[in-house]
Amino acid sequence: MKLTPVIGLEIHVQLKTKSKMFCGCDNSGEDKPANTTVCPVCMGHPGVLPVINRQAIEWSVMAALAVNCQIPKISKFDRKSYFYPDLPKAYQISQYDQPIGVKGYLIIETKAGPHRIGITRLHLEEDAAKNFHSADGKNTLVDYNRSSTPLMEIVTEPDIRSPQEAKVFAQELRLIMRYLGVSDADMEKGHLRCDANISLTDQPADAVDIKKLHPKTEIKNINSFRSVERALEYEIKRQTQLWEKGNTPTIQTTRGWDENKGITEEQRTKEEASDYRYFPEPDLPPLNFSKDAPNGIDVIAIKDGLIELPQARRQRFIEEFELSAENARTLTEDKNLAVFFEQVISELRAWLIALGEVEGTDEEIWQKGKAKLAKLTTNWLINKLMAIVYKDGKDLVEIVNITPENFAEFMTIIYQNKINSTVAQKLLERMYETGKDPSDIMTEENLDKSQTSGELDSVVDQIIATNPKQVEQYKAGKETVIQFFIGQVMKETKGRADPEKTKEMLIYKLK
Repeated sequence: MKLTPVIGLEIHVQLKTKSKMFCGCDNSGEDKPANTTVCPVCMGHPGVLPVINRQAIEWSVMAALAVNCQIPKISKFDRKSYFYPDLPKAYQISQYDQPIGVKGYLIIETKAGPHRIGITRLHLEEDAAKNFHSADGKNTLVDYNRSSTPLMEIVTEPDIRSPQEAKVFAQELRLIMRYLGVSDADMEKGHLRCDANISLTDQPADAVDIKKLHPKTEIKNINSFRSVERALEYEIKRQTQLWEKGNTPTIQTTRGWDENKGITEEQRTKEEASDYRYFPEPDLPPLNFSKDAPNGIDVIAIKDGLIELPQARRQRFIEEFELSAENARTLTEDKNLAVFFEQVISELRAWLIALGEVEGTDEEIWQKGKAKLAKLTTNWLINKLMAIVYKDGKDLVEIVNITPENFAEFMTIIYQNKINSTVAQKLLERMYETGKDPSDIMTEENLDKSQTSGELDSVVDQIIATNPKQVEQYKAGKETVIQFFIGQVMKETKGRADPEKTKEMLIYKLK
C-alpha cells in the first residue's frame, strides 16, 4: 500500500526586540542570571496591566508580509488558559480568531521543482518561562527571564509531503527572519522552535482531501533542522506499521522526539481549542492596521520598507551575474555574505572601467566583463576567503580586516594575471591577518615581482642540474616527473614563478 505523508508545521520565532512583549523588562534574559530580568507584569502579579510592544507588532506585520500573508484591518489578543509552572499567570496572552496575518504562502525549491506551501496564519504571543528538570525527574527549576518574550507563531497548511520538504521550508523561513533582522532564529538557543503535525493517507499526493484524514500526530522537542527530518521519517515508519496492522490513529496525540534514541514517544492526547478556554484579553485594546486610526499601524509603509528577500536576491544573482544556482544559494544563505559580494562587485565595476582594456561606454565595458569577474569573485569568496574565516572559527560579520574595496583590488590583481594562484592564496591570508591593502603587502613582501625570463631560466637550469635521477626518469618516459620539477621551481622562487611558463621551459630543456 502506498501511503502519502500529510505534514504541517507550527514554527515559533522569538523576536529580538529590546524589551519584552508586554512590559519594559530587558529581552536579552537568556544571557543573564536566572530570574533577573523580570518584573510584576511578566511574572503575572495580581493587579498589574500589560502594555503592547509596538515594535513587536510592526515586526510581526513585516514578517507576515514577507511570507505573503494578508493583513486584516483588526487583530486582537486573547487569553489561552492552561496550568503549568512556566506560566506564572496560569494563562498565556496569545491570539485566537483574529491573528496578524492570514492566507500566506512560501515557495520552496524541491527536486521536483518549486512547491507552494500555504501558511494558515501568523500570530503573536508571549513566550513562556524555561523549565530545567532534574535528572531523576523529581524537581523542576524555572527561569522566568524568557517569560513574556515576543513570540511569533507561523502555522502552515498541511501542504508538505515529505520530511525533506519540511526541513527546507523551516530553513527558508529561518533565512527570511534573519534577512528581516527580527530574530537570530537559532534553533539551538530556542530562538526558532518547530513542531510538526503528520498523518498518513492512502489518497494520491496531489489530491488529498483534508476532511478525510485520520487524526494527526504532533511531534514536539525538535531542536534542529536535521531533527525535523529525522523525527518525521521515524513517524512515517511508525504510522505505516500501524496502517499495515489496521490500527490507524483514532485520536489526536502529542509525541516527543528523543534525539538520542531516534524515536518519538507519546506524551499526551492533544488538547483542542475548547480546552484552552480562549476569550478576548480584557486588558489590551484591539490592534488597528490603519495609519489613520489612533495608534494605528501603517501596513503600507511597512510593506514599502521591505528589503529584498532571499529568494528574490538568489534569482537576481543568477540573472544579473550569470551565477550557477548553487553559488547563488551559497552567497544568499548569509545576508552579510551577499551584501559583501555586492559591495565587491560594485567596486570591481569601477576598477574594470578604469583599466580601459576594452572600448565602449562604461556600461558596455561592464556588461562585457561582469560575468567573468562575478564568477572569479564568487570562487575566491566562497572557496578561499570563507575557508580561512571558518577555519578561524569566525563568520563574515567578524571580518573587519578585509574591506570590500581591498577585496575588489585583490580580485583585479588576479584578473590581470599579475600573480599566480599560489601567491594569490598567500596574499589573501596576509590581507586577512593584517588588514592591509593588497598592493602594499605585495610591495612589502616582494610578492609583486614575477620572475623575469632570465631569472626563471637560471632557476630551471639549477633544478635540472641538482636532480639528475629525476631527469633520467623523465627522459625514460615518466612524464609525471615534470610536476616534481615544477614544484621545485615554485619552492625556489617562493611561488612567484608562472607555472605554465615554467612547464614550457622545463619541457624544452629536458628534451
